[in-house]
Amino acid sequence: MTPNRVYLDWNATTPLRPEAKAAMTSALDLVGNPSSIHAEGRAARGLLEQARAQLAEAVGGAPRDIVFTSGGTEADALALTPGLRIGSEPVERLLISAIEHAAVLSGGQFPAGCIDAIRVTAEGVVDLDHLRSMLAGGPPALVSVMLANNETGALQPIREVAEIVHEAGGVLHVDAIQAFGKIPFGIKELGADLVSLSAHKIGGPKGVGALVLSPKLVGPEPLLRGGGQELGRRAGTENLIGIAGFGAAGAAAIPAMADDMARIEGLRTRLEAGLRHIAGDDGVILSAGVPRLPNTTLFAVPGLRAETAVIGFDLAGIAVSSGSACSSGKVQPSHVLEAMGFGPELARSAIRISLGWSSSESDIDCCLEAWRKLAGNIARRDRETVLERF
Repeated sequence: MTPNRVYLDWNATTPLRPEAKAAMTSALDLVGNPSSIHAEGRAARGLLEQARAQLAEAVGGAPRDIVFTSGGTEADALALTPGLRIGSEPVERLLISAIEHAAVLSGGQFPAGCIDAIRVTAEGVVDLDHLRSMLAGGPPALVSVMLANNETGALQPIREVAEIVHEAGGVLHVDAIQAFGKIPFGIKELGADLVSLSAHKIGGPKGVGALVLSPKLVGPEPLLRGGGQELGRRAGTENLIGIAGFGAAGAAAIPAMADDMARIEGLRTRLEAGLRHIAGDDGVILSAGVPRLPNTTLFAVPGLRAETAVIGFDLAGIAVSSGSACSSGKVQPSHVLEAMGFGPELARSAIRISLGWSSSESDIDCCLEAWRKLAGNIARRDRETVLERF
């Protein structure tokens, strides 16, 4: 990370873990194509399958059920395929929670007329009764609900969702990209039929992802056709260097997760107490009343433009964001907060602070000091605005 700066945007991306860097450096020396049958090819294939086994162990799946992709977006798009089935009837429609990442909101390969949104509560948790009503009486559906929201950190009741979906003869996709490496889960325990993962959220390289499939699932149809790579599910020579880093990052992240996240949650508790104290009654912590990722805070002060605050933090040497890194460069309210029922004023004021394994007490000190100065500037501006009216 950049010296003399404080990085508090871990939900956007993470630093490369030393274990991942070492695995990638070693992979650079392998000349073979994993699909070749000679010794060089077999060496490359061995490294590929090692990474596949590492990720399968991390999520409680089988290595043959891991499909490597170019990232989380492709993993989501591959999952969102009409015609998936577990029983005899293929899915014909797509139901997605209103707080999904843009990669899921786009609908994948489903036509727009076959996609509907599932409501969420004011705390940002999927409305199970609404889901039941949407599934009742209709054709089988593919349902996509994320395990943890990338903006609020709110955890979704995936086990209950899975029961509802399977009782209705549907298929469940879970985008677990933000949850992987932060909370323990397994594909079988979740009851999910497809799970999306991404390397750069757990200390791996950017540009690598995976889709984990249930062995009972028939499908999905490949997005990329050509050679027979990934058992015919994703054509193209595998990104061996990135995949090696992904596997190593997963193998390093999971054993350290419990200790890391317990410490990080303590830092977040202190951070949120300080943010509230400085902001007074105006400050709001979103989704504070439900289980959340231990590293994530979405904080809002109505009337404060998030872009202004992010720039202010950046000038103070601190990296935070105004929401999803895939949309925070756009001047628009958070669709997540709008789905939760908040108006545009609050939705435009939300600041996301997310911590990681190297976050420290001094990082929290720096963040709170920067916020104290920003809040003071805002208060002075407001006083001056009032005086100008008289």
